Amino acid sequence: MKRLMPSVVTAVAGGVILGFVAGATVPAGFAAQESDSKADTYRMLELFGDVFERVRSDYVEKVSDEELIEAAIEGMLSHLDPHSTYLNKQRFRDMQVQTKGEFGGLGIEVTMEKGYVKVVSPIDDTPAARAGLQAGDLITQLNKQPVQGLTLSQAVEKMRGPVKTNIVLTIQRGNKPAFDVTLTRDRIKIQSVRSHAEGKVGYIRITSFSEQTDKGLKRAIERLKKEIGSNNVVGYILDLRNNPGGLLDQAVSVADTFLDQGEIVSTRGRKEDTGQRFYATAGDLIDGKPLVVLVNGGSASASEIVAGALKDHRRAILLGTRTFGKGSVQTIIPLGRAGAIKLTTQRYYTPSGHSIQAKGIEPDILVPQAKIEPIASAEPMRSERDLPGALPNPDDANAPKPKTGATPGESNKDGVKTEPAKPDAGAKNGGKEGAPVAEDATKKAAEPQDYQLARALDLLHGIALYRGRMVN
Repeated sequence: MKRLMPSVVTAVAGGVILGFVAGATVPAGFAAQESDSKADTYRMLELFGDVFERVRSDYVEKVSDEELIEAAIEGMLSHLDPHSTYLNKQRFRDMQVQTKGEFGGLGIEVTMEKGYVKVVSPIDDTPAARAGLQAGDLITQLNKQPVQGLTLSQAVEKMRGPVKTNIVLTIQRGNKPAFDVTLTRDRIKIQSVRSHAEGKVGYIRITSFSEQTDKGLKRAIERLKKEIGSNNVVGYILDLRNNPGGLLDQAVSVADTFLDQGEIVSTRGRKEDTGQRFYATAGDLIDGKPLVVLVNGGSASASEIVAGALKDHRRAILLGTRTFGKGSVQTIIPLGRAGAIKLTTQRYYTPSGHSIQAKGIEPDILVPQAKIEPIASAEPMRSERDLPGALPNPDDANAPKPKTGATPGESNKDGVKTEPAKPDAGAKNGGKEGAPVAEDATKKAAEPQDYQLARALDLLHGIALYRGRMVN
């Protein structure tokens, strides 16, 4: 342990000495302060060595030196802020897989249930999908070894591996006998971007910011233009809800997709010369169409960079609830074979120069998530046509023409019998006649709905109507 001390102290002292220009006058009292600081550092490192040795020798169970040192490093970094941390070799590899968005595997989203690995869904065009795996399948064995007793991460690690290698899964599907499926691992790309058409509105959801995100976004926009028709698209919805963030350069690229010019984000660190500014390049891939961004308390970090840039440039309307408020940037610093540290090195600022750290971004339109339920009217709803002797609509050529004063249900002088108004089909409220509700609409209202998404769609439809474009 003592062998580590000189190098640590040299690093600390060197950082101070480099702050002075050769030949410059050292301020009075500085040498004493420097000496005291160095002595304090030695004392604290000696204290750490004493505690380390005492735990090694006296703790109730044997603990490896590696575990103790890693725990000490983790404690030092986690004490700084919630996002600085130590990544051992395994965690460092997992993080690289997550940010790269590509790995050798089978292509299934899984969870754990009753000790078995449960298939949530197979990813399209992957070995799992091609082999016919289905949502709800239970994986009971991997290469004839039971999965019970493994954690989910351990099971996932076993299913991943080099491309073109095989693995045998034992599948339990419902009450049918278990069967084996041999799968050949392939290169799997994590799909961080999903999209579909909502009528004439393009809906795009980004779940995280990995190395594949900007390419996935561009493909989604092109696909929506072809599906809806480039001239028919009335607007787009960018869903960043519950997106925890990811890579800074991907956040910049996503914001640049919708901006023609201007600053996207700036970062500032402890030293002035480490600051950076990122700017948009010419070209708005959605051709200036209206854009609504959905955010909530789960939108953090890179999501907030995108949302903040689009809001400050008035390029999009933010709808939802206040974002998480993570306004710091972490740098991954590899440590060779020992793993890496993730260290907070900078804060980021929106184009208007504001930090959102611990504050978040307020949406332009506050819309908490809610349930939609139709309200039945207690009293029958009457209209002009229900009034005795109401004039018919002149556009209706077949409408009867009752005489003034004719009572519903009676014949007038022309022999035309007026009928009481009947409730519209589908108005079924326990025998009471309420607001007309079609049966399909009633059924649809009973299904779970995304209220925030519904409001975003209404907003885009309203903009289109205001511009004189009818939305079907």
